[in-house]
Amino acid sequence: METTSNSSVFLLTVNGQIEGANFPDYDHLYCKYCYVYGHDWAPTTGLEEGITQITSKSSQSHKLIWNFPLETTFKSTNPSGWPQLVVSVYGPDVFGNDVVRGYGATHIPFTPGQHIRTIPMFVPEPTWRLQKFTGWLLGRRPEYTDPKVVAHGEGREVTRVRSQGFVTVSFHIMTKDMKRMGYDMGPMNSSTVQSATSSQSGDAQ
Repeated sequence: METTSNSSVFLLTVNGQIEGANFPDYDHLYCKYCYVYGHDWAPTTGLEEGITQITSKSSQSHKLIWNFPLETTFKSTNPSGWPQLVVSVYGPDVFGNDVVRGYGATHIPFTPGQHIRTIPMFVPEPTWRLQKFTGWLLGRRPEYTDPKVVAHGEGREVTRVRSQGFVTVSFHIMTKDMKRMGYDMGPMNSSTVQSATSSQSGDAQ
């Protein structure tokens, strides 16, 4: 992790893993991830984006297991624009084409310690029936040109979406020099389990 003597900068270290997903209607899926953050933030070490292996459901469980590691450190001058993790899940349709099976996002936990987030996933829906039929026939379904739009509210209210599936992510969060800059993020959590929807509603308060 990068160290700094600049008291106007604090560090946020994100470790953890994309544990897996639950998509009852689909199998043989993989997950892409990326971070979205404000202008005052910058990554110092680790990867900003990645892609998991393709995984299949076991005969004993209906869950998809990736256990894909996350290791990134950010620096910033203020908490505004706190990073979000955006995940996109893809898999084959009946014709063997890779299509999106879900988008989702969650803020990186604010407090140090262990956290688990369950992220509800959704897909954009065609706006009319013929578009839906031709999309199925041609193996194309609506998807975002840039998945990072999922982390922003602007424009999403005009998009029809359908909920399907969940992705589970575990985090181990560490911060450095935040208290020195006057930001008290509260006591370290030994373990926090929370859905991304309740987390994001709390973030807005």
